[in-house]
Amino acid sequence: MADRIPDAGYAPVTLLDRAALPRDSALLAQFLLGKVLVREVDGTELSGRIVETEAYHQDDPACHAYRGMTARNRSLFLDRGFAYVYLCYGTSFMLNVSSEEAGIGSGVLLRALEPLRGREFMRRGRERVAPKDLVRGPGRLTAALRIDLSHDGLDLCRPGELWLGHDGDAVPSIGMSTRIGLTQGGEAALRYFIKGSPYLSGPRRLNAPPS
Repeated sequence: MADRIPDAGYAPVTLLDRAALPRDSALLAQFLLGKVLVREVDGTELSGRIVETEAYHQDDPACHAYRGMTARNRSLFLDRGFAYVYLCYGTSFMLNVSSEEAGIGSGVLLRALEPLRGREFMRRGRERVAPKDLVRGPGRLTAALRIDLSHDGLDLCRPGELWLGHDGDAVPSIGMSTRIGLTQGGEAALRYFIKGSPYLSGPRRLNAPPS
């Protein structure tokens, strides 16, 4: 497939260059806001704008790499820009983007998207999910885009069935808060989001913190 999506209703999406990705996890989490996640499945291209992320450093007790590399988390130790997918509580897959240098186990969790292309496909088998909730939350995101463990370790900076791109859209304002649903490291303000987006997950108090 090409690394651009031409469509009369959308700006072309260009593959992200790994060299453009910040090497710091928190900076990468902010950089990815407004970028586009693209998934090709059954001949259909799905895409969504990233509106919410969380950063996880290797020295963070909430990070899966905190105790070192394992067979499960090895993708976190790749160079920045690779997919790390894991199954959470046996029910939902979570998609992360590896960050930092190769050999350092850090990553960015993609928490929510604004759906762009393929909304009807995303709704197949999920008709009871409200349109605004299709990709709002990390578990719904992977369910809508049919992302699972088979995508773990994929290079998201190469054309293929799952990749990251940009369409020149500008992010108006970035908000920051503590991360969601953690028992350890919950006090760290490493969650970032596009202010005002109706597709954010989490409680309202975190999405509209005092200025």
